[in-house]
Amino acid sequence: MKLSTLAATTFAVAVAAGTGGIASPRRVPAWYTRLRKPAYQPPNAAFPIVWTGLYTDIATTSAVTLDKFRAAGQHDKARGYAAALTVNLLLNAGWSWLFFRFHKLGAAVLGAAALTASSADLARRAAAADPRAGAALAPYPLWCAFATVLATHIWRLNR
Repeated sequence: MKLSTLAATTFAVAVAAGTGGIASPRRVPAWYTRLRKPAYQPPNAAFPIVWTGLYTDIATTSAVTLDKFRAAGQHDKARGYAAALTVNLLLNAGWSWLFFRFHKLGAAVLGAAALTASSADLARRAAAADPRAGAALAPYPLWCAFATVLATHIWRLNR
């Protein structure tokens, strides 16, 4: 993996995380604490731990994937992956805005579902470059699928 590719993917992921973080409160707001949540909701402390690991995985796996495609002369696949990553990171950051900033629970469910599909597509594309890269990225769509179920349940409890 080239350091320049890793720097680019890390920067892109950091921008998405930072943009989403702007929408998310540093401390839990009264609005969020008043929401009814299902019993399987992880503790608030779990989210930054999980997302730090996932963001690290996305940046690293994306760098490996892009470099594998480029080394194989598959520049069209590298460009396609980069475009898919861009869309994914926009969806990722956008979810926090829908849920935490605008309190649009139904729209956040749709955003989470789109993010899940986009994340699964990234893992599929990564697997095309290297099956180990696809496997390494697999926790991302799994977590997003869980987040979609959780967001749906929260929306239904609070309609």
